[in-house]
Amino acid sequence: MAAPVALIQGASRGLGLEFCRHILKNKPLSSVIATCRNPDGAAELHGLAGQHSGRVTVLRLDVDQEGDVRAAGERVKSNFGRLDLIINAAAMLHPSGKGETSLRDVSAQGIISTLTTNTVGPLVMAKYFAPLLLKGGGGFGQQPSEKTKQHSGIIVNITAKVGSIGDNGLGGWYSYRMSKAALNMATRNLSIELGRSRPKVVCVSLHPGTVNTDLSRPYHKNVPKEKLFSVEHSVNCLMNIINALNMEKTGKAYNWDGSELPW
Repeated sequence: MAAPVALIQGASRGLGLEFCRHILKNKPLSSVIATCRNPDGAAELHGLAGQHSGRVTVLRLDVDQEGDVRAAGERVKSNFGRLDLIINAAAMLHPSGKGETSLRDVSAQGIISTLTTNTVGPLVMAKYFAPLLLKGGGGFGQQPSEKTKQHSGIIVNITAKVGSIGDNGLGGWYSYRMSKAALNMATRNLSIELGRSRPKVVCVSLHPGTVNTDLSRPYHKNVPKEKLFSVEHSVNCLMNIINALNMEKTGKAYNWDGSELPW
């Protein structure tokens, strides 16, 4: 099997940066393609690339701009020719930095901006990178012996428990909840279309828990200490799920502990 190639979208900080670290450490022969909006300002990412000479490719990609996604897809095709894993990690809570607590806080532009980054972006990523995943070697997840069940690649969309319609008992956070619910639908749709192909692509949504990142930091005071995860702990849990994925698990959403999250 060829050395695995993973692409992390939103890799300059938080979960995305930690996914890069984890894969480089635990998949010694792997290559990581790390994308972000502003590579020049991604000091930690460039530092990581310096520690792993030749294994990290940093690409500019603003997930809100389809032209950026298309150009990155062409670059990856030219340089690598295939992919084994894509993780869409970039997300925003709201352009204001805080969720809407009531209708008074809702604005059309706020909803559009949040949906563009959290929902449209990952779907456009799939459009341009799925052909490369179909050429992957299945370097992540389980590879059962039955040829018909094998997958060539994996798409992971980072979702949130608050995007579950069935689990929503509090309301609020209109833009963020809507964007993640819609992302889950995109994941489901992708799993159906890319599950018909040969080879197949596994598509899942993963909830990382409440993680100590810039996105969630304004709300930490309401989170019990034992339920606030470090990025290292969260990514380790999520990679355990990813490494156990197969076609029987495609098209679903999972919590950080591996339990299925209701739509």
